[in-house]
Amino acid sequence: MPAPAQRRIIFQHIDEPGYTNDLACYVKHGGYEIMKKAFQRPPAELVDEVKKSGLRGRGGAGFPCGVKWGLLDKKSGKPIYLVVNADESEPGTFKDRYIMHQDPHQLIEGIMITCFANNVKQAYIYIRGEFPHGARILEKAIAEARAANFCGPNVLGSSYGCEIYVHRGAGAYICGEETGLIESLEGKRPYPRIKPPYFPAVLGLYQCPTIVNNVETLCHVKHIAAMGGAEFAKIGTPNNTGTRILCVSGHVQKPGYYEFEVGKITMGELLNDVCGGPLPGRKFKAVIPGGSSAKVLKFGERFKGKRKVGAEMVDYDWAVEDVPMDFDCLGMIGTMGGSGGVIVMDDSVNMVEALANINAFYAHESCGQCTPCREGSLWMKKISSRMVHGAARPEDGQLLKSVADQIAGRTICAFGEACAWPTQSYVAKFGDEFKGYADAKKTAKPGGVTDLI
Repeated sequence: MPAPAQRRIIFQHIDEPGYTNDLACYVKHGGYEIMKKAFQRPPAELVDEVKKSGLRGRGGAGFPCGVKWGLLDKKSGKPIYLVVNADESEPGTFKDRYIMHQDPHQLIEGIMITCFANNVKQAYIYIRGEFPHGARILEKAIAEARAANFCGPNVLGSSYGCEIYVHRGAGAYICGEETGLIESLEGKRPYPRIKPPYFPAVLGLYQCPTIVNNVETLCHVKHIAAMGGAEFAKIGTPNNTGTRILCVSGHVQKPGYYEFEVGKITMGELLNDVCGGPLPGRKFKAVIPGGSSAKVLKFGERFKGKRKVGAEMVDYDWAVEDVPMDFDCLGMIGTMGGSGGVIVMDDSVNMVEALANINAFYAHESCGQCTPCREGSLWMKKISSRMVHGAARPEDGQLLKSVADQIAGRTICAFGEACAWPTQSYVAKFGDEFKGYADAKKTAKPGGVTDLI
């Protein structure tokens, strides 16, 4: 059977001929009409719609958006803030960038509906430092929206006002972690906070209740307000509702961004039918399904177990190609949907060199607050770098795994897992390559480390 067709909701107009990122074009295509209607509804009703929708965060963790909103301390008397995580620093992920570049007003409309629903008077878009063009586009879009009375004081002639500000980061991966982002936004070194007590919903920006949501997540809020939470929940699969933007890069014939109903497409359908399969003369070897921090999957391995379908528990027996692309199914086989960054590797890739590339990245990006992460990520880089520069030993794979095992679960934030999981999974699934790398290196053609990310 052919792969299911894309269902473009967020990307409805992106790449459409003649569609531009200015206010006039957005309004011509129905922009801000949903916001006007949302502002006529009780805020609590909008929050309830998001809860009913089952929308899960699209930034990496997949935490239910409505539940996050429901945790807000609205009785503290403190102002409530919205922080938009537009850092998008996970290698292999590039969906939010396209939204901001090509349809910024969709994000602004989603922000304003979210702010109205949660009585937020100030919102900050934290955008990564490597997106200067995106920051300029957002500044222009906010100015257009403010001039048209879609944000700022007395929005749409009401007594409600909300300002949106763009804050540029300095290009640090750790600022994708919500509390590290908040610290950076406050002008401090981006050290993630300890949770508890520093849950953003209670003690966030300036120690006030704060919502932190990803760009794609907030765009979905607009469409939930339009169709209703119950109707949105019919899209996708149970507990994995709506659509998901998947960013495919690496060794496929048609890399790019694709939007599908969550869980309605399998890995094989995505890579073979949608992305055109492997490059000529090559075979798929491995795939990372959710950005570089997700555990790698090896083509040829199988996964067996039970999963809940409706009210019943059913058996599953999947090859990598059979795995549905949703949060739960990917979690069941030991990896994660993460940020939706699908990185594909074919049989031309040496997995030791691929891991060396990833280890170098994470060693550079560790904030250094936690000793296991600060020291462990650097040692993994040193070991894998030594291997690819001609001093590999058969026991190096297990040495790498030993270091990784001392990091995961021992740090304040999830960066520990982000840097440990690649090493753990690469060594577990491609252990023979690590054992035989020294001999393979001697017979290999001259060349550098494979640059996948």
